[in-house]
Amino acid sequence: MARIEEKQAWKANGFLFILLAIGLAIGGGLLLINENGVGAVLVVVAILLLPGFVIVQPNEARVLIFFGNYIGNITEDGFHWANPFAIKKRISLRVRNFNSDKLKVNDANGNPILIGAVVVWKVVDSAKALFDVDDYEEFVDIQSETAIRALASNYPYDSHEPGVSSLRGVPEEVGEALRTELQERLNIAGVEVLEARISHLAYAPEIAQAMLRRQQAQAVIAARKEIVEGAMGMVEMALKHLEGQGVVELDEERKAAMVNNLLVALVSEGETHPVINTGSLYQ
Repeated sequence: MARIEEKQAWKANGFLFILLAIGLAIGGGLLLINENGVGAVLVVVAILLLPGFVIVQPNEARVLIFFGNYIGNITEDGFHWANPFAIKKRISLRVRNFNSDKLKVNDANGNPILIGAVVVWKVVDSAKALFDVDDYEEFVDIQSETAIRALASNYPYDSHEPGVSSLRGVPEEVGEALRTELQERLNIAGVEVLEARISHLAYAPEIAQAMLRRQQAQAVIAARKEIVEGAMGMVEMALKHLEGQGVVELDEERKAAMVNNLLVALVSEGETHPVINTGSLYQ
């Protein structure tokens, strides 16, 4: 299939041609009064000029089609005159929003989720938008929903593993990936995707409660892991400090007891109660 490339159509100043049409109409009318046959020709020419007038609003284009052939665009706003026998189709170049429905899809882990997105787009090639797809607005809607489904299947809903991107964890990365995916799909329609972002994200109702408990459990495990790692570092630092300063010498058994007591004190969720030993270390 041959691709149509956007080009500018020939046009003229509309005010000059409206003066010309008025002059022809007046001159033709005067000649007709004098029963001059040329007057009828001038009046007919003036009438034929009328369909050529076109007003183009800012951020708007007119696509000209002459007996089935694309002859160009008029994108400059103002009052113009162009081929009077050409069909002049209006197409908006303004920025638009597409708000998707809440789509039910499986994430990368196979969990059913509800996801929605907002896509900001505009037409940048009116010839492609009009001739290369049947309905460019419907095309944007369908391709956007398809891209959202494809994106959701490539990411897990959430992840506590380092280095693993998720829909919930890296919204900027996900939005950029969606924009890139959409742009590849919509190039054929002469559409530029300005922005894409997730507007709704949730587990499907049938698993929402179970996944919430799982998410909470994963968060607790991740938090405990960090607490334990931090506590181990503090215990190691305390032992090194005691030995380095020569405050006390501990054998392996007493080191183990001290490590145990410090870990209990640092990791325990409940309040700890110290026991004061006033006896000798060697009892």
